[in-house]
Amino acid sequence: MISGFQKQGILYTVGQPMKKLKHLSLLFILCTILILAAGCQGTQQSASEQKKFDAYMNEIFKNEVQSDSITLNYTLTHPENYGITDFKPTLGSYTLESMKEGAAITENYLANLKKFNYKQLSGDQKLTYDILKNYLALDQDAADLLLYTESLGPTTGIQAQLPILLAEYNFNSKEDIVRYLELLPCVYDFFEDIVTMEQEKSKAGLFMNDTTADSIIEQCSAFISDPEDNYLIEIFNDRVDNFKGLTDDEKKEYKKTNKEAILNKVIPAYENLVNGLAALKGTGKNPGGLSGLPEGKRYYEYLVKSQTGSGKSIAKIDKLLDSSVNVCLLNMAKIAADDPAVFNKFDSYEYPLTDPEEIINYLKDKTKADFPDLTDVNCTIKYVHKSLEDHLSPAFYLTPPIDNVSQNNIYINGGKDFDLSQIFTTMAHEGYPGHLYQTVYFSQQQKSPIRYLLSFGGYSEGWATYVEMYSYSIAGLDASLADMLKNNMVATLCMYAKVDVGVNYHNWTTDDVAEYLRAFGINDPDDVQTLFDVMVAEPGNYLKYTLGYLEFTELRQEAEAALKDKFSPKEFHEFILSTGPCQFYILQDQMKDWIKTQR
Repeated sequence: MISGFQKQGILYTVGQPMKKLKHLSLLFILCTILILAAGCQGTQQSASEQKKFDAYMNEIFKNEVQSDSITLNYTLTHPENYGITDFKPTLGSYTLESMKEGAAITENYLANLKKFNYKQLSGDQKLTYDILKNYLALDQDAADLLLYTESLGPTTGIQAQLPILLAEYNFNSKEDIVRYLELLPCVYDFFEDIVTMEQEKSKAGLFMNDTTADSIIEQCSAFISDPEDNYLIEIFNDRVDNFKGLTDDEKKEYKKTNKEAILNKVIPAYENLVNGLAALKGTGKNPGGLSGLPEGKRYYEYLVKSQTGSGKSIAKIDKLLDSSVNVCLLNMAKIAADDPAVFNKFDSYEYPLTDPEEIINYLKDKTKADFPDLTDVNCTIKYVHKSLEDHLSPAFYLTPPIDNVSQNNIYINGGKDFDLSQIFTTMAHEGYPGHLYQTVYFSQQQKSPIRYLLSFGGYSEGWATYVEMYSYSIAGLDASLADMLKNNMVATLCMYAKVDVGVNYHNWTTDDVAEYLRAFGINDPDDVQTLFDVMVAEPGNYLKYTLGYLEFTELRQEAEAALKDKFSPKEFHEFILSTGPCQFYILQDQMKDWIKTQR
C-alpha cells in the first residue's frame, strides 16, 4: 500500500493560469473524494474486523468459563448476561486424553486468532491479541509434555484448594445451591481421574517422590479425619440457615443432601486419593527436582515462563537473583553503618497495628497518595479451618466474580506456625494495595472478558509482593528498621528463588542447597531439607513472587530513568493496573508508549 499521493507530471503553461488552476482544483477534489471514500471503506473494514474479533474473544470466553463449575461460579454472578444459560455442574475432566483434546483446542484457537487483520484492530484489541497469542503459543510449545503436569501439591494442589473453593462457592440464588449440591458428587469422579493420571505418571517414571506423597497424604487424611464433623457440612448448614427466601423444609432437604454428598462422595474421593498415592509410593524414580527427569529442564523452562510471564532465560534469571541478593546485602550493611542500633531494633520490634480489619482500613487511607482511587469495596476477614491450618499459606485472597466485585474475602491462617502479630505486610499483599485492590481495579476497566480468565501468576503475585515491600515504609516503624526489614525480605525471597532454580534446573542436591545457604549464615540441616522439599514439591512457585517483584522493580527503574522529575508513582501504578495482568515483555512494550505520554 502506497502512503500519500503518487506524483504525476503537471505542466504549467504560461497564459493559462486560471484554466490550469481550475484543472488542479478538480484533480485535488477528485483525489480528496477518492481518499475519503477509501478511508470510509477502511473504517468500515476495521469496524467489521473489530466486531468479529470481539465476537471471537467472547466465544473463547464462553467456552472456557464453562469448562468447570468452579470457574464459572467464581467468574460470573450472572452468566445469563454473557449468553450462558444452559450449563450442567461439572469439575471437568483430568485425563491424558482430555489434555490432548485441550492441546488441540489451543492449536485451533491460535490458528483462528492469527487470521485476524492485526492492523485493523483497536489499540485495546491489539493488546488482547498479543497477550492471548503469546499465552496460547507457550502452551502449544509444551503440548508434548502433558505427563509432566502436576495437579497435586502440598500448598497449591487441587486437593488443598478445593475445600476452600467449595466452602466459598457463591450462593447468589436458590439455583446456585442446587447446582452446588449437584456438583459435589463430581468430586469423586474427578479425583479418580487424578489417581489414574498419577498412575500414568508412575508408569512413565514421572511420579512424585515419597516425601511429597507423604505430605499430600497427611493433608488429605487431616481433612477427612472426622467425617461427621467435616467443616464442609458445618459451613453449608450455616450458609443455608442465613440464606433468605428458603422454607424450613427446603433448608432441611438441602442440609440432608449436602451431608450425604460429603459423606458418600467427597470424603471417599479423598480416601481414594490417599490410597492411590500410598500404593504408588516408591515408584518415583527421581528424588530431586524436575532437572532429574528426561525432559525436566525443558518443562521447567516452560513452567517458569508460564507461571511468571517473564521472557528472561534461566541464565538471566540466575544473574538477576544473584545481583539482587548482593544489592540487598550491601543496602543492609549501609543501613547498619548509618544506624548501628538497627540490629537491636530488628531483633525486637512490633507493628503498631495487628488487627487485620484495622490494618485494611489503615492501608486504604495510607496508600491514596501513591495509588489511583478505587471505589470502596467490602472485605470480610475469615479464618482457615483447623483441619487445613498445617497445609495452607499464612493468608490468601479469593477473587470475586468479574460482574460483582463488591464482596471480597481474605482468609487468614491462625495456625501455630504463623505469628499474626507480623501480619501487617501480609494484609498489604492480600488486601490493599495488593491482590484485592489490583483485582477490583482491573475488573472496573471493562476489558475483554477473556482477559479475566488468563492466569499470570508473575504479574499478580509480583504486584502483591511489590506493594508488600512498599508497605514497610508506611507501617509506622522506625525508618531504618523498615528499610532493613524490606531488604532482608527481598534477599530471602531471592535466595529461595535461587534454590528453586538450582534444584529444578541445575539438579542441586540437599548438599548443594546447604552449601549455597551456608554462605548466608543458614546452617540448620532441617531448614535446608525443608527448603529442598518445598522446591521439589512445587517447582516455580517462589519465582512468581520473586521474579514478578523484580520485573516490576525493573519497570519502575526504567520509567524513573526516562521521566526523571516528571515521574509520578501514582501515574506509574495507574498505568500498570490499567494495563492489567499480562506477560512482562508485553507490559514493557506498553510502558514505552506510556512514557511518551508523560513527557
